Amino acid sequence: MSDERDIRRGAHAADEGDDTAAATRPSGKRSARRTRAASSQVDTGTVATLDRPRKATKTDRAERKSGNPFKRLIKFLREVIAELRKVIWPNRKQMVTYTSVVLVFVIFMVAFISGLDLAFIKGVNWLFG
Repeated sequence: MSDERDIRRGAHAADEGDDTAAATRPSGKRSARRTRAASSQVDTGTVATLDRPRKATKTDRAERKSGNPFKRLIKFLREVIAELRKVIWPNRKQMVTYTSVVLVFVIFMVAFISGLDLAFIKGVNWLFG
C-alpha cells in the first residue's frame, strides 16, 4: 500500500529495484516492514513471518530461578536502564502541553460525572420521593 508521500520520497523506485531510492526512504517502521515483506516475497515467495522465541524447557526455567538474586537484580536494572535510553523524552514545552491537556480532560470528566450523579440523585428522589 503506497500513497503520495511514498512516491515523493522515492518508494516507487525502490520497489522497482533502484538502490539510490533506498537511501531517500524514511527509516520508520512501516517502510522497514514493507522492505522486509518485499524482500521475503521476492526471495521465497511467501509472506514475512515473525521470529518467535523458542519455548523454554524445564532446565532453562530452573537455571533462571536458581541464579543469584543479586545478579538477577543487577541484570534487571541494567535492562531497565537500556530500555530507558531508548525512550524519546519530551522537552519542557511538550511536557507543559501534555500536562495541561490531561488536567483539562480530568476536570471535564469530573464535572461530567458529577453532573450525571446529581441528575441521577434528583431522578431517584423524584421517583421514590
